[in-house]
Amino acid sequence: MVNLAIPYNYTASPSSFSGTPHLTINREATIELDSKNAFEGPEKLLEVWFSASPDALPGTTANNGLKAVPAELWKEMLDLVNCKVLSVIESEHVDAYLLSESSMFVFPHKLILKTCGTTTLLCGLPRMLEIAALSAGFPHVIANPLKGIPAAATPYRVFYSRKNFLYPDKQHGPHRSWRDEVRTLDRMFLGGSAYMIGKMNGEHWYLYLTSPGTVLTPPATPTSQTSEVVETDIRFLHFPAGCATDLSTADGCGEDETLELLMTDLDEGNAKQFYLDHASAVAEGQYFDEAHRALQSARDSLGEIDGNSTQSPDEEVDVFSNTSSDGGGVLSPHNETTFPEELTTEGHALGTVVSESSGLSEVYPVSQYPDARIDAYLFTPCGFSANGVIPAQTESNNSSSVHYFTVHVTPEPHCSYASFETNVPSRQSGRETAEVIEQVVNIFKPGRFSVTLFEAKPGIEDTGLSAQNEFMRDMKNSTKRSSRMEAIKGYRRVDRIVHDLDGYDLVFRYYERYDWKGGAPRIGEIGF
Repeated sequence: MVNLAIPYNYTASPSSFSGTPHLTINREATIELDSKNAFEGPEKLLEVWFSASPDALPGTTANNGLKAVPAELWKEMLDLVNCKVLSVIESEHVDAYLLSESSMFVFPHKLILKTCGTTTLLCGLPRMLEIAALSAGFPHVIANPLKGIPAAATPYRVFYSRKNFLYPDKQHGPHRSWRDEVRTLDRMFLGGSAYMIGKMNGEHWYLYLTSPGTVLTPPATPTSQTSEVVETDIRFLHFPAGCATDLSTADGCGEDETLELLMTDLDEGNAKQFYLDHASAVAEGQYFDEAHRALQSARDSLGEIDGNSTQSPDEEVDVFSNTSSDGGGVLSPHNETTFPEELTTEGHALGTVVSESSGLSEVYPVSQYPDARIDAYLFTPCGFSANGVIPAQTESNNSSSVHYFTVHVTPEPHCSYASFETNVPSRQSGRETAEVIEQVVNIFKPGRFSVTLFEAKPGIEDTGLSAQNEFMRDMKNSTKRSSRMEAIKGYRRVDRIVHDLDGYDLVFRYYERYDWKGGAPRIGEIGF
């Protein structure tokens, strides 16, 4: 019979295995949730580090850093962002929040918040710093008591990024333009750097980041509140491909890497997978197919019973008589009362169906990652979100080796968009980055997509000669491995921009499908 319980790697209750992640669902937040107004698929992505690693937490903090913060405080902060918590995967090293408008990941030392639609992500940043100071114990300064912010933790680093919006005129607060977002961040942090990467009249990507040891902007005094804030210059990056070495697949890279795919103009046939009606039909077909197989198996088993049975071989046996609502008959598509309601309405059950049927669950399969957990949700009338927590495949697990992935889909033809983000290192997955990209792209078949890859630079300072030789060997091999990224099956690489950031290497690529005939990019936001 069909098992309606969320599978082991989608567990909906505390796991029976100590230390493994488990899921908590916020039923109230899912009531009357509707995705049809979340038309702006491209997300705003904020990553705030309060220490360099989970093992480098300041002595003033709780043992588990940000994870010591009660969930209710994060929910209050998310109210300022205009999104709700749907469910949470809790684990020893990271808590993954699935939101009404994307995702949040809370590690001991950092917080990642990714929101789409018309959310006001940066409006939650002051409260985020306050929570890190007062509830997690991170070093802080007096912030702006006059505005109700008594303290602000001093971040180690801050990253904020997003793709160009399709509908910038619909945004609220500081998100109406990139320049407004930069002004907002500059009012909070000193010495930040703002970049625009890509073509001003084509697909492009924005990035704001601070250097290690971020310094907060001092609060304005009564005599200087109207003073002009010195703005960070926006830098436009158009480096030719040959001007820098691509480290995107170098074996010598550190474990801190983030891959993000931003896909638009999804194939309409593939996008149908993320509509509730389609997913429910798939679930119904699977349900009754399994019911039929169970019935046939039961009949076959009964046929093997010896002659001691009191029933004749030709007598029909209703193995579902204890579950059929009408006291008899067999499960069939025509018997509506036998089809579970949770497979006809939005929620986690259909989210699981879509994750399995679309192939997303196979990007990091449970056969290879038995302790992985996935939290998926399908919206009404369409739209999909999923978070995954991926423990490392090592005997000596530590907090720095627990990773995540997140997927969000807006399938409507006029604004179709899907994103995939992960920090699972390529060395852990055992596959080249290009293979992961191809697997994800094949699920959606976008007309075009961009890829950003952040990788921590391999440190060769203060290392021995052998380490430097290994580094140089990896540098020589990186060109060959990078060529694989130039040949994503079915796509033409249009742009490639490489940038050397403080502590990181960034590679931005933009692709278009060979047979795609959609015309010029739909750019709602030109320049900044």
